[in-house]
Amino acid sequence: MGKTISEKILSNHSGTDAYAGDIVIASLDFLMGQDGTSGVAIDSFRKMHGQKPFDASKVAICIDHSAPSPNIGVSAIHQKIRSFVAETGVVLYDVGCGVCHQLVPEQGHVVPGDLVIGADSHTCTYGAINVFSTGVGSTDLTAGIISGKLWFKVPETMKIIYTGKLPKGVFSKDLILYTIGKITADGATYQAIEFGGPVISDLSVEARFTISNMAIEAGAKVGLMEADEKILDWVKKHSKKKMSPQSPDADAKYASVKEFDVSKIEPQIAKPCRRIYWNLH
Repeated sequence: MGKTISEKILSNHSGTDAYAGDIVIASLDFLMGQDGTSGVAIDSFRKMHGQKPFDASKVAICIDHSAPSPNIGVSAIHQKIRSFVAETGVVLYDVGCGVCHQLVPEQGHVVPGDLVIGADSHTCTYGAINVFSTGVGSTDLTAGIISGKLWFKVPETMKIIYTGKLPKGVFSKDLILYTIGKITADGATYQAIEFGGPVISDLSVEARFTISNMAIEAGAKVGLMEADEKILDWVKKHSKKKMSPQSPDADAKYASVKEFDVSKIEPQIAKPCRRIYWNLH
């Protein structure tokens, strides 16, 4: 039986013949934390009696969420991060370097076929360049930093195909908001999404990042795209790492396949959902 992109990447990194529903222990290619989550990860590193990272060059901490620091408490966390970096040699992107989900791919840390975790829900962003990248909790990040491995339940996959042509004034953010509106905010819970079709092929790499970034907003574990020539050319300009791009097999099994004609999509607005409770007493 054929495999999806997720099944292939998790098989490759676990040394097993993995399919959706299987539990695997897989080797990690890169790990990332940000200042909002790395303080807990560092505390967990001490509690787990971590001696050193499995590979300091494969771990980065980005100070970008509260940058510059807004108060003394956050400043203390930033200092804890800097001390940990000095002690362990992991990569640091300090205040002003940029946003973590831009830095990780643009600095060449991840390439097609990689397996990546980050203590940030939008780590799924890198799926746009064919990376199985997913957000985890701070303690799971710590386990990965120490061991270089983590366990995964191989997700089922939802395939989404976009046809037609985006109207003038409609962009990738509108496309993913429209999609989430259709499948709902929990419509892909713990599934991988494979985004594809001619509309994706026409988008820039940066526009594709925007779509994969929001896979988590539909509950997805990861939002993947195939590595076409546009992706491969972009990655070669940013990284010297060896790539192992993965495409789904023709007979891969999908939990569902959805097709959207984008020709009549209008600009989208994300509206907060608020519940109003009346005091009847």
